[in-house]
Amino acid sequence: MVTIVLVSPRNPNNIGAAARAMANFGLSDLRLVKVYAPTYKEAVSAVGAEEILKKAKVYDSLPEALADCHFSLATTSLKNRKIDKRVYSLPELKLPTGKTAIIFGPEKTGLCAADINFCNAVLNIPTAAKQPSINLAQAVTLVCYELSKTNNFKKLKTSAKTVLPKSADIELVSAEITLALKKAGFTQPAEIRNILQNSSLTRKQLFLVKKFINLLK
Repeated sequence: MVTIVLVSPRNPNNIGAAARAMANFGLSDLRLVKVYAPTYKEAVSAVGAEEILKKAKVYDSLPEALADCHFSLATTSLKNRKIDKRVYSLPELKLPTGKTAIIFGPEKTGLCAADINFCNAVLNIPTAAKQPSINLAQAVTLVCYELSKTNNFKKLKTSAKTVLPKSADIELVSAEITLALKKAGFTQPAEIRNILQNSSLTRKQLFLVKKFINLLK
């Protein structure tokens, strides 16, 4: 399952057009983070996407919006960005199992460094070097179209034998490990979440790590 997340969108036309693009290509899970209330109210009237907008969920922070997701991709043009995450090019993207969230930033600035760092990886839409940034609604449309070419993109689920950890699980365990390491004098606890994100641990393995940390307290 694919979730589209818009962070701090300001133009109601972009929100409406993004929802319309989702409807065009069979997506339905739209989430909004720190959305400007009057903007959202105006966007709800978008033609052809009323149902998606009415069911859209609104969150105060990106971690809350991604809590039930297994994998997250931050979209960015890469211009003037120092990226420490793995970068996927849109045409080459293959969806992992579980719920995948694709995050789009504000129209003027794009996603901030903190939001990008919170995600598992980065998604880039290849463009001409002279004009690397894309309008928000157009970017959502391109992503939805590319994903629709994967025949089973709506059916991708985590198998019963391999249950992946959700973002909230990683947050919980990384907080416990960070606290334990701070008490031991470790000075770079911010790296813990990134390590867990990239570890390919199953949910069961992740909570075995948590249990081990609790035994050491």
